[in-house]
Amino acid sequence: MIVGSAAGALIGLQFVVMTLVAERPLPRTADAADAFATPTIHHFCATLLLAVLLRAPWHGIGIPAALWGLLGLIGVLYTAIVARRMNSQTTYRPAFEDWLFHTLLPLAAYALLAVSYFAVPTHTREVLFGVGAATLLLLFSSTHNAWDAVTYHIFVNMRDAKAQENREREI
Repeated sequence: MIVGSAAGALIGLQFVVMTLVAERPLPRTADAADAFATPTIHHFCATLLLAVLLRAPWHGIGIPAALWGLLGLIGVLYTAIVARRMNSQTTYRPAFEDWLFHTLLPLAAYALLAVSYFAVPTHTREVLFGVGAATLLLLFSSTHNAWDAVTYHIFVNMRDAKAQENREREI
């Protein structure tokens, strides 16, 4: 319940930040948004969905296990798309930390969800801990990504925008 609430609040905060950043749009940032901002919202939403799935009053574990397994599979595929977008965008050259938090950690979380579906019949208790771990991993990596995006926009993009304004004033 706490993780779901945190994910919901952080989704809202991310929208506020993106609205504030949108006041000064910079050229060539659409491909970077597809690679960095959109996946962060996706992972926050996945975290919220997992929290809801685990708190719903199911009559058994089969249906929620199938749903989190499907979410894991979709997440693995989506993470591959994110990796391709990160590699092809030209606005920013990703560092190791970007690859870690935007692809490797989410990939590990989604793979854990996908694989855990198959272990439910024999290791239900352990699988639930794994699902909890995957949920927290998505929340923590997305929180890092959201913070990273905000600091990037403040310290890099805004600095560059002010430098551009100064150049225009000189002309």
